[in-house]
Amino acid sequence: MKPHKHKTNSKLEVFDPQVFLDTAGVSRKIAEYRRKESIYAQGDAAESVMYVQKGGVKLSVVNGSGKEAVVAMFGPTDFFGEGCMAGQAIRMGTATAITPTTLLVIEKQELLRVLHAEQELSDHFIRYMLAHNIRVEEDLVDQLFNSSEKRLARTLLLLARYGKQDQPVRILPKVSQETLANMVGTTRSRVNFFMNKFRKLGFIEYNGKIKVNKSLLTVVLHE
Repeated sequence: MKPHKHKTNSKLEVFDPQVFLDTAGVSRKIAEYRRKESIYAQGDAAESVMYVQKGGVKLSVVNGSGKEAVVAMFGPTDFFGEGCMAGQAIRMGTATAITPTTLLVIEKQELLRVLHAEQELSDHFIRYMLAHNIRVEEDLVDQLFNSSEKRLARTLLLLARYGKQDQPVRILPKVSQETLANMVGTTRSRVNFFMNKFRKLGFIEYNGKIKVNKSLLTVVLHE
């Protein structure tokens, strides 16, 4: 006789943000943005959290002298703007759609209400957000210690996940070399040099749209 297996709730085994939003009954509104359209600006009041259903978003910060740096990129199933949950009163950066984008906008108080009411779901949400913060920290380490070539390869691989997860070759959302240079922390000419190098080596296909092949991982993993 086989031992009885305890049946667990499948929606909690692997955190699925969309399932979380649907199961917990989170009130939200749908917002759509065109490519290059601003979602919110640095200094705006921080009163809501966004969830990406479709498209891509870049988060950039401008310093006192007007220099812009892209500090994060978000794609489908990502939350962003969650700083308001930790007491941020204003947006610390500017969020801009990099491709036609559909967002779910959730008011801060509504999300707090649900997280207090649904303890089990709350635990999974917190773990999900911690994993997201780890990714941001890895991006910072990448900026500090890795070569611009390796940083560009890693950036392209991260952007490539915006497609369907089972695609062996992924098409990136339309992104300019200038944006890639801001993300990597280098010049556009260096980005152009490395993109041509990656194309010659067969790591990417670059003809208007960018297709990223898994072989690009060799650049990231090579010491």
